[in-house]
Amino acid sequence: MLDIALSLAPIFLLILIGHAMKRGRFVPDTFWAPAEKLTYFVTFPALLVANLAGADLAGLAWPAIALSLGGATLGVAGLALALRRWVGGTAAAFTSAFQGAIRPNTYIGLAGAAALFGDAGVTLTAVCIAIVVPLVNVLAVACLSVFVPAHGGASLKATLVGIARNPLILACVIGIALNVMGLGLPPVAGPLLKILGAAALPVGLLAVGAGLALDALRGAGRPLVTACVLKLGVLPLTAAVILVGLSTAGMKVNAAAFGIAMLYAALPCSASSYVLARQMGGDAPLMANIITLQTLLAAGTIPVVLMALALAGLTPLP
Repeated sequence: MLDIALSLAPIFLLILIGHAMKRGRFVPDTFWAPAEKLTYFVTFPALLVANLAGADLAGLAWPAIALSLGGATLGVAGLALALRRWVGGTAAAFTSAFQGAIRPNTYIGLAGAAALFGDAGVTLTAVCIAIVVPLVNVLAVACLSVFVPAHGGASLKATLVGIARNPLILACVIGIALNVMGLGLPPVAGPLLKILGAAALPVGLLAVGAGLALDALRGAGRPLVTACVLKLGVLPLTAAVILVGLSTAGMKVNAAAFGIAMLYAALPCSASSYVLARQMGGDAPLMANIITLQTLLAAGTIPVVLMALALAGLTPLP
């Protein structure tokens, strides 16, 4: 477990450095919004296109990844709904707990995949993004529309249009298309995308840290506890059970695919959940608490999950 923790430690240290930079005003507060925009629209898409365009896609166990992550996400979403009365609190608070139970922080996922599995890990994580990001967006908007309908907000049509325009999804589609057509990366555009992609992980992780709201953490109510337990515990466990079942049934599930799927399942909640909660009438302060606490806890829970896989002989890790 020490080797796994050491491999992931720089990721969480960068997050803490980003938080320290924000608190210490090392750069103006106005720096962070453009940095997040640059990461979301330019550097992360460049990383995905550059990696997918030249990857060997034939050996990817994408059906198993799709079934495990999609099934686990739907299962946890259903469980969260079943626990609605137990969770208590307001309807708005439940929607934030619901988002916190299913939405992954892709920035941390890509960084962890690169640290543990190299370029092959980034490629497999791109598959996870293409599967999970559209699904969790539709589920989150549907939940908010049902439980806080009076607030209004995004319609399902607007959500689907937003997914179609999502730069990470578009980057996955472009990269896969270049690969399938045998075009790869053009001579000038290829090196340019790789240079841009190299900036994605450090800037993205610093921005994650800048977004943490440590001062806002309050007592752990049931919505907060529920979101953390479901996202960091139940979701990866469910994904593991599905993957083992698929492997037993004869579906191709190689060790790298198993490791990446589990890493992605174990990720903390994404910062985009806060934006959606604020726009559609969710409990935005609770959402900030969930994001912050899950990110801090994930520094310990992700190594535990991956170590359990390594001990079971299911995935190769350092």
